[in-house]
Amino acid sequence: MEPSWLTILPAVVAIVIAFATRQVIVALCAGILTGSIVLFFEGHASLPLAERLTKSNPLDAFILPAVGSSGFAKILLIYLWCLGGLLGVWAKTGGARHFAKTIGERMAKGPRSSLLFSWLVGVIFHQGGTVSTVLAGTTVKPVTDKHRVSHEELSYVVDSTASPVATVIPFNAWPAVIGGFAAGTVTFLPEGDIAKAGLFFVESILFNFYGMLALVFTLLFSLGKLPISFPRMRQAIERSRRSGELDAPDAEPMLRTDVEETHEPGYSPSLLDFFVPIGTLLGVAIVPFTLAQAGVIEDGDWINEAFVLCLLSSMVTAKVRGMRLAAVLDGFVDGCSRMTIGAIVLALAVTLGAVAKEIHTAQWITSTIADSLHAVVLPALLTALCMGIAFATGSSWGTYAVVVPVALPLAWELSPDPTYVSICFGAVIGGGVFGDQCSPISDTTILSSMFTGCDLMDHVRTQLPLAMSAAGLGAVLSTICAAFV
Repeated sequence: MEPSWLTILPAVVAIVIAFATRQVIVALCAGILTGSIVLFFEGHASLPLAERLTKSNPLDAFILPAVGSSGFAKILLIYLWCLGGLLGVWAKTGGARHFAKTIGERMAKGPRSSLLFSWLVGVIFHQGGTVSTVLAGTTVKPVTDKHRVSHEELSYVVDSTASPVATVIPFNAWPAVIGGFAAGTVTFLPEGDIAKAGLFFVESILFNFYGMLALVFTLLFSLGKLPISFPRMRQAIERSRRSGELDAPDAEPMLRTDVEETHEPGYSPSLLDFFVPIGTLLGVAIVPFTLAQAGVIEDGDWINEAFVLCLLSSMVTAKVRGMRLAAVLDGFVDGCSRMTIGAIVLALAVTLGAVAKEIHTAQWITSTIADSLHAVVLPALLTALCMGIAFATGSSWGTYAVVVPVALPLAWELSPDPTYVSICFGAVIGGGVFGDQCSPISDTTILSSMFTGCDLMDHVRTQLPLAMSAAGLGAVLSTICAAFV
């Protein structure tokens, strides 16, 4: 279908219902159904009725293709089975709790120091947004729970040290992937030269103000030094410190984390139970990537293998250290079963993303705003544009794929200066990662709330004002830089 204002209806319906009812599954289903209706009346209007019904059927048109895609298979394999199984094994071995007790508690003496510990872990596990949210949330939650840190606070720190950090610390896949979208868009970035485009991404980090401010804001927030505050987060902090209630009374976390985890009787937990699987995960993920960047090997993406080996290594470690095989397998199955609601939500989120792609939501937003651009205000407008697209679609990389090929040539046309183009590129990166971080239909938002035990909409409502403040300040800084180029 041709892009029109109707293309934003599914995202608007989903987001409005999510905020109004706090029922994310209902909101996502409503968004998908709205997309089907838009396709029926607009996208397939010229087809015979029977064919329109078939092509607009939400089950056949969106849900089955989305959940049958390789992307969703990866979500099931990595974030639900491997990580769910890992959490189940850790519940049996007591590995994560033992790590939190022996390492985290040496540093964490109160709410501020435990949040600082969370911030440091998030920065260390910054390799990818979804990876970071799960690993950081799982690792630090026992420490912050002990010191009465609300789940709203923890989910904000974990979410803001995931994708935003990955955009400012370039030792991951982001430069190659996002930089690749820029290759061939302007004269100084030749077509197909991914290495040069990746270097341009690294050079543009200086102008990715939102990414850097998100990192600084969460650090100051953890230390209790952030000069701004907002009512919802302040209420969460006061509630948890005063009464020890880590969630709001009406909160509905997707993942049960309030159940006391007791490890297998007779099994003595060790730091090996934590460091062997985590070391395996980071080693298998980072070493091939580093070798690929150095040109030693061609394929450096071993993230799937890293998670599978991480799970297997945790199970083998538990068995070698004396746990019964039946208990190890029970832990794995129990961990996977706790991910059921998360699997449903992620499946629907992936499906709504497919709806947005089919009806060209991002393209319509881009083309609508493109006519009102000016050189000085272009970076700020690109930030706002990417914030809106990523918030509506739940995807930063999808936003970059649509906006970068349009934004960089436009920037070059307005001001043929590589520095100016770099400012605009940094604005695009920051705006996209904001929307991905804050959208209630984004996988990183869902996973960060899930693995910190926070209600999804409580996380979105408390995080959004803080992130908006950082994004607004970032847009101002981009405008200042553009004015002096």
